[in-house]
Amino acid sequence: MPWCTFDRVRTPAADPTPNPLLAAFDQQVAWCAQPSPFTSRVLARSRLWLAHTPDAHAALSALALDPLAAAVALRWAAGLHLLALLGLSPWVDLWPPQEPGPRAEDAAFDTALDAAIALAWRSQQPLLADALSRPPQTNEVQRSAALLPGLLHVAGRSRLPLVLLELGASSGLNLWCDRYRHAPRPAPGQTAWAWGDIGDPLTLQADWSGPPPWAPAASAPPLRILRRAACDQHPVDLREPAQALRGASFIWPDQADRLARLRSAQTAAARWMVAEGLQVQAASAADFVAQELRSPQRGAVTVLMHSVVWQYISPEEQRRISDSMQAAGRAATVESPLAWLRLEPPQSGLEGALRCRMWPAGDDMLLAQTHPHAASVDWLAGVAA
Repeated sequence: MPWCTFDRVRTPAADPTPNPLLAAFDQQVAWCAQPSPFTSRVLARSRLWLAHTPDAHAALSALALDPLAAAVALRWAAGLHLLALLGLSPWVDLWPPQEPGPRAEDAAFDTALDAAIALAWRSQQPLLADALSRPPQTNEVQRSAALLPGLLHVAGRSRLPLVLLELGASSGLNLWCDRYRHAPRPAPGQTAWAWGDIGDPLTLQADWSGPPPWAPAASAPPLRILRRAACDQHPVDLREPAQALRGASFIWPDQADRLARLRSAQTAAARWMVAEGLQVQAASAADFVAQELRSPQRGAVTVLMHSVVWQYISPEEQRRISDSMQAAGRAATVESPLAWLRLEPPQSGLEGALRCRMWPAGDDMLLAQTHPHAASVDWLAGVAA
């Protein structure tokens, strides 16, 4: 997602006029430089191409008033990656390049990228228009490394089973965070902990700082999820191979480990979805929340969960969601509590913050600070806001 901090790449001197779209590409080039040098390079070449291609510049500029917040550059990168995943030439031969990777001074590779970018715009308009219409849906399953501890925190406080609701769930990979194996790598001198069985379909590892998520208790609380439901404006149906491939396109192509983890999670989640007759609903977040909160289940804690979604929800819809949660919170009881678990960046450019508000108490707690993809988790054991 578009919010990790790296050294900024300068805007080329040939284009001194402030330009929101080109500035957004510049920022994304810088953010991608360390974790995904190839994506950074593709976006840098795309930025230069956009500066000299008025029709493409106008089309991408029209997508959003704030192209950085709307992640227009990542939408574009995903469209190009999808061409490669579909096996189309010349993109399949370039995304990503074969080892050893291209050197910074490799002008021939830049020339090939430039030609592929221009050709995509000329020959793949329907596919690119569809890709550009969708906000990024990385559905980064590694974020379950922070979301599961959040659910354990809720279970430990409530001592009740959960009804789990997820906003912006994409294909629903994180909706099953309790079914993956978790084997965090503890910081030196700290207590190791694990969750799940060795035979679970996917093992998630994160660099972990702090006590186990159920501390000071000696062991994990019971975690039983009675029902799951999720929504997304553009849900990805994992039963459809073409849609699963579109989900993979949002992974940066030179990050082979992330792509393998995603595909493993897609296979498992598709099986669970079918077994439980569950689909991610195509619905607005505010409508979904209002509907789900109408009749809370007695004897269970209702948990609204989302991760790196809030920035893509309009201010009006954010207000409606907050109003629904506040109203449901006022009606919550110790027998039917309510929790709001959010893994979101506090503001653009910062790492993630896992927060949980629970009713009827109404307290909001900072549970952890995390890497954007939860590759590392600093568990704070519920520091009061």
